[in-house]
Amino acid sequence: MNKLKLLQKIEELGMVAVLRANTSDDVVEMAEQAIEGGIRVIEITMTVPGALQAIEKLRRVYHWDSSEPERFAIIGAGTVLEPVTARAAIMAGAEFVVSPSLNPETVRMCNLYRIPIMPGVVTPAEIQEALELGVDIMKLFPGSMFAPSMIKTLKGPLPQANFMPTGGVSLSNMKEWVAAGAVAVGVGSELTADAVRTGNMESIREQAQKYVEAYRKAKTSPA
Repeated sequence: MNKLKLLQKIEELGMVAVLRANTSDDVVEMAEQAIEGGIRVIEITMTVPGALQAIEKLRRVYHWDSSEPERFAIIGAGTVLEPVTARAAIMAGAEFVVSPSLNPETVRMCNLYRIPIMPGVVTPAEIQEALELGVDIMKLFPGSMFAPSMIKTLKGPLPQANFMPTGGVSLSNMKEWVAAGAVAVGVGSELTADAVRTGNMESIREQAQKYVEAYRKAKTSPA
């Protein structure tokens, strides 16, 4: 795996679908709908029963450097709390790992396998430690705790840090997060809430289309 090229592709795409479900089959269907809607970076959280099987199933179809457009997607694992789970996810085919917090041993495990990891950070101390560990993109989590201007504030003393806010990113504030300097955004319940409530998985595709368009406009509009 070329870690640098994969990270560049994640930043280029900019949208990460954070998917939680009650079953492995449901989360696979959610992922398929999100991909059809244009979100090509998929995070399967380890809170899903059978999450590893879901990652394996998706990886049999999708790959980050596929030459076939319909098979192009980046499949990763989320809510990874410690290195044992990180390694299991990597062995199942996860192409990136996301954690809700900064666990140094989890970062080291991912570094060993040259897998991008995005740990959750809140404080400057956590950000500095993540940089020292070699983290390229940090998950600003939960994003709902902050105004988008938080990124500019953190980048004052730490301009080399790259942030991906997750939780609280919406269609209405997308432009603010991007303008503040987010290199990517994670979208979870905002994307899947209707599908979870009604069982209509196609609503994820429709929401994904809206989010992709909002992100595109935010990236191309003047700040």
